[in-house]
Amino acid sequence: MGVVLPVLFSLFAAFSNALATVLQRRAALTVPQSDSFRPGLVLDLLRRPLWVAGILAVVAAGVGQAAALATGPLALVQPLFVLELPLALLIASLVARERLPARLWAAVAAVVAGLGAALVAASPTGNRTHIALDRWLPVLVACAVAVVALTAAGLRRPPGRARAGCLGAATAICYALTAALMKTSMHILDGGGIGAFLTAWQAYAFCAAGIAALLLLEHAMQGGPLVASQPALTLGDATVSLSLGVLLYEEHIRTGWWLLPQLAGVALIVLGVFALARSGVGAS
Repeated sequence: MGVVLPVLFSLFAAFSNALATVLQRRAALTVPQSDSFRPGLVLDLLRRPLWVAGILAVVAAGVGQAAALATGPLALVQPLFVLELPLALLIASLVARERLPARLWAAVAAVVAGLGAALVAASPTGNRTHIALDRWLPVLVACAVAVVALTAAGLRRPPGRARAGCLGAATAICYALTAALMKTSMHILDGGGIGAFLTAWQAYAFCAAGIAALLLLEHAMQGGPLVASQPALTLGDATVSLSLGVLLYEEHIRTGWWLLPQLAGVALIVLGVFALARSGVGAS
């Protein structure tokens, strides 16, 4: 049960996030596009029932993610969110009443098989509960610099794939950082109760990072097609989260000859993701 629970919670969260992505994407397309951040964007979206439904799905995903992070390593939980891309495209095709051709089913199968092979071979372990502030500081600074740089690069581009990709990558970093901070916050809540949780800086930091991710996600969806923002989001989230799990939480993955099936799995994931991205499904 040590692996089963975090995997089940992660799969629930991935599905909820995929559903939220499709709902929020459709809602975002109903408001006027803007060339930069517009404070009134969220207020406009609040009047769209689809966007509100998407937010409820985000909340459900957050609950599932918190439960997964409380019971399993970051390096196991967050890579499972790669499944958001095929799930989002499948949901989008159902909503648009489009049938997926065989080559796209093959791409979905490649992502699923590759993820399974990579995670089984890596077998992430470790569930560190305390991270010192001096370990957090360089991580927070590096993530903030990367997010600002990607956001600036994206906003300099006209609406399209490049803009959506940059903002999607910035969103991915915010999501990964949110997950890392949430993991520590859940351990604080479990060990010290609600009082310790409400006085921990990590609790407010993960809320701030989550809000930043939400704002960036809305602009990424407005900035270009789903097939541009979603691959950057899902692959970026998995990569950054795996790095944070190993470097920050000192989680362990198997090395030696186990690296071969891990690399093969990653190759399948990348091939599948880019095949789905090139398909154009969900772009409209």
